[in-house]
Amino acid sequence: MDDDERRIVTFTAAAHGLVHTYELSIPILLTVWIAEFSTTAAALGVVVTVGYGLFGVGALPGGVLVDRFGSKPLILACLIGMAAAFVAAGLAPTLGTLAVAIAAWGLTASVYHPAGLALLSNAVDRRGIALGYHGIGGNLGIALGPLATALLLMAFDWRVVAGLLAIPALVVAAYGVTVDVRSALPADEASGSTDGTGDPEAERSRSKGEISAATFLADTRTLFTLGFVLVLFFVTFSGLYYRAFLTFLPDLLGETLAGLIEFDLIDPDSPFADEFDPARYLYVAILTVGVAGQYMGGRIADRLAPERGLIYVMGVLTALALLFVPASAAVPTFLAVSLLLGVALFMIQPLSQATVAAYSDPDSRGLSFGYTYLAIFGIGALGAGIAGTVLTVAGSRELFIILAIIAAAGAISAAAVGRYGTRRD
Repeated sequence: MDDDERRIVTFTAAAHGLVHTYELSIPILLTVWIAEFSTTAAALGVVVTVGYGLFGVGALPGGVLVDRFGSKPLILACLIGMAAAFVAAGLAPTLGTLAVAIAAWGLTASVYHPAGLALLSNAVDRRGIALGYHGIGGNLGIALGPLATALLLMAFDWRVVAGLLAIPALVVAAYGVTVDVRSALPADEASGSTDGTGDPEAERSRSKGEISAATFLADTRTLFTLGFVLVLFFVTFSGLYYRAFLTFLPDLLGETLAGLIEFDLIDPDSPFADEFDPARYLYVAILTVGVAGQYMGGRIADRLAPERGLIYVMGVLTALALLFVPASAAVPTFLAVSLLLGVALFMIQPLSQATVAAYSDPDSRGLSFGYTYLAIFGIGALGAGIAGTVLTVAGSRELFIILAIIAAAGAISAAAVGRYGTRRD
């Protein structure tokens, strides 16, 4: 990558990390909001559900806007919008105004994935490794964002913390203003930029006309080739696996560790005894080793067809799901399988993103990632319900059997992409 491409990767990876930092700081703040607003967990659950719902559903219209106005303006709007939403949350006098602030966060954050991934897939030549670094930024936000929020709450009032969390987004937005998107794009695209924004995607998109139901349907019909439909089947399976595995993982880890190890690190009479949960640290470790998975997935995507890489990784996830419960009999095998699951799970992201880019038209790249993340965050969210239901009526063994089936279905759909789809990049 040249200097301009590296600046684009740095900008998008930082923005990606912040999106997930805010996403996962909200559950930490929930514990304070219950007392602050004298409300119930059920009421706050509705507030958060609206915000998270907009985060997923907004990806599709966000993708349309990316194809119309270009990636860079949408990423900047996302960053500024998220910062403003957290400032508004910190100033919220009532639960109703807090709900509006969280909804505003979800709406502004929803445009990031189609915007950031469209920019990377169009502007960086080594697409796979760029997507890998982008994923690393997201994983760091997932793992370290909640930790930073919890530590800040130990030193400051939650309203101050909400304001402090807004600062990094403004800093990254200021850096993003200096990033030259035009110079990183191919010469035939860069030469067409005449709008003064430095984003030739915007000029190219404007030539497609105004946004309307007719143009949206026309672009969708063009986008939905057999190959892209098969890609959507794959990302749906990957989204189901992701949510089903991670949602109840802390509880599963806690139950298993309790049967394997007796921890005497904390005095039972200490005020910290109730807060010390080894499963939380193992959970963070699993998310952290995902950084290695993102990097490996990106490297693989640059060395072979990404859909082929997905077949191998989903095969590994199938095997690890079947091994999880038997491995729980001993500490070394349990830790090994748990950490390998973290690596393999996050290898999927750069590979699937590279596959989406390969089987979609560059002029509709934003729309393609909009549909992708609607499938991952929207339909994929059903994985949490599936996991909860299986754990309630059966147990962890049955859950991991179902996870293995989902992963195997993902491997089959990835194979179908390579067999029946036609690359468009």
